[in-house]
Amino acid sequence: MSTPTNLRPTWDEYFIEVMDAISKRATCNRGKSGCVIAHDNRILVSGYVGSPVGLPHCDDVGHLMKKVIHDDDSITEHCMRTVHAEQNAICQAAKLGVSLDDATLYCRMTPCRTCCMMIINCGIKRVVCQRKYHAGTESEQMFADAGVKIEFIENDIQKY
Repeated sequence: MSTPTNLRPTWDEYFIEVMDAISKRATCNRGKSGCVIAHDNRILVSGYVGSPVGLPHCDDVGHLMKKVIHDDDSITEHCMRTVHAEQNAICQAAKLGVSLDDATLYCRMTPCRTCCMMIINCGIKRVVCQRKYHAGTESEQMFADAGVKIEFIENDIQKY
């Protein structure tokens, strides 16, 4: 019996590949990430990292960096000019009147605390991340407490 050479990706693999393609539209070269939200194996909305509509993009005017102090007293710098991919996808659903109840969200890395809270409040029940984010443990705990399942395709930490 021969092995098929043209295997179809699983749904999770497919949506992660679509998320990766969408991330190429990002307008902040530090964190090129995208997001797909699907329900019943159908894409509902998508989003990518970018400035709010009508405001300048990092790729055009540079980054707006701010220092963030973490619980372990480590300090990292983050660009504050852009809206996260998950937030943009959720905003797109709101603009279009699309319910995200019981949906699955696909993203590049563990969502930040703010995205996590938005995901929980939208009724999304499952989050599939391509990789972990260095500051993702708080979000992982919040998802667990809220009954939102989080899964990782790879266990390594997203570098950017």
